[in-house]
Amino acid sequence: MTRNSRIWWLVGFLIALVGVGFPYWRAPSAMTALPGALYGPGLAALVVVAMMLRAFGTGRFLPLLLLVAAAAPTAVLLRMLVGDSAGMPVSWPRELLIASAIGLAASLAGTLIGSLFLLRSSRRPQ
Repeated sequence: MTRNSRIWWLVGFLIALVGVGFPYWRAPSAMTALPGALYGPGLAALVVVAMMLRAFGTGRFLPLLLLVAAAAPTAVLLRMLVGDSAGMPVSWPRELLIASAIGLAASLAGTLIGSLFLLRSSRRPQ
């Protein structure tokens, strides 16, 4: 596996998804109000994964930003589909929008930090 292999994108997305999703999925329904439910170590996982993927030169800025940012709304969507609540909440578009904004902000921070590391490296992506 080379650093340009897309398998790193899949691994990074799954790590970010589990990192942000696991605390959110385990929380009781009364504690899952967004955006507060996503704050914490899960959000730090998004930042770290985005930083690592970008710093190691696995891809360009925008695709990595969007890939890692998609982990937060995916975690919320999985909770809605498989969760213990009865069906989808009435405000599901609002919840997905909030999770997308939080994911984008965390991913942007990590991707920017990773880009700074990449500037000092010889591993720039093609």
